[in-house]
Amino acid sequence: MKVIGITGGVGAGKSEVLAFLSKHYNCRVIMADKAAHQLEEPGGRCFEPLISLLGADILTSEGRIDRQKMAAKIFSDAALLKKVNAIVHPAVKAYLVEQIARERAAKEIDYLFIEAALLIEEGYGAVVDALWYIHADASVRRKRLKQARGYSDEKIDSILAKQLPEEAFYQHCSVVIENNGTLTSVYQQIEKELGEYQWQKQ
Repeated sequence: MKVIGITGGVGAGKSEVLAFLSKHYNCRVIMADKAAHQLEEPGGRCFEPLISLLGADILTSEGRIDRQKMAAKIFSDAALLKKVNAIVHPAVKAYLVEQIARERAAKEIDYLFIEAALLIEEGYGAVVDALWYIHADASVRRKRLKQARGYSDEKIDSILAKQLPEEAFYQHCSVVIENNGTLTSVYQQIEKELGEYQWQKQ
């Protein structure tokens, strides 16, 4: 089994790549954001530490973390955000390492794909076998974010300003999938890297 990290800027088309991989290859896809949400559920390893840090007022009436309340509390406080990240990011990484070990032991899949925005920043290069960079020009990403998500130029500027420069992605990633054109071109690049489909879902 090969473990491949999938990263790239917002609007680069990571979702389309992962959907194609899920459909055509004998693999499992783990989204780091979804893993984080699971770990923040009651009983998850992040739940109690987050409540201790942020207070019980971020809970819903059902006793779950209200993400809007949590976001409102931390994104106006850089120091608090850093503390939250210090709880969540290591927990997610530990969970992913556990899942890699589990899948290697099971020997049932050929690939485990891990998608996360911070693969490079969080040092996932030491955890995965290869890092893939899904690349699209800033102008293309901007157009997609406007059309698909209705983002304003100001919001897009804010998002792009917080992301790593392209040079960092090129430096750390061994494979670059260009996604400026058609999805057919993207699929051909994937096939070149992984070979023809080994397994087709019914």
